[in-house]
Amino acid sequence: QVQLVESGGGLVQPGGSLRLSCAASPIIFSISAMAWYRQAPGKQRELVASITVSGITNYVDSVKGRFTISRDNAKNTVYLQMNSLKLEDTAVYYCKGSGFWGQGTQVTVSS
Repeated sequence: QVQLVESGGGLVQPGGSLRLSCAASPIIFSISAMAWYRQAPGKQRELVASITVSGITNYVDSVKGRFTISRDNAKNTVYLQMNSLKLEDTAVYYCKGSGFWGQGTQVTVSS
């Protein structure tokens, strides 16, 4: 069964940090680039960061220097380390791999 399960969201103050995790089915993880998307209320879902099987990363400009995507191939897990969080980072964050989506995890940045 194909699964992507996100965790790690929550409420954080501006300037704080969170780490999101996405545990994927091995059949997806071993062959697929993985990505994090986010969707804020009233906005379209946008690509935040991606990482290839070999570890090449890509980021949307608004998170460069603040977010880091990584993958642990032994654990079939992709991470998104989010530092220096801003109010505008508030969104539901989704993990995607091989055309499959996770259920999303809420990140709220608020003072």
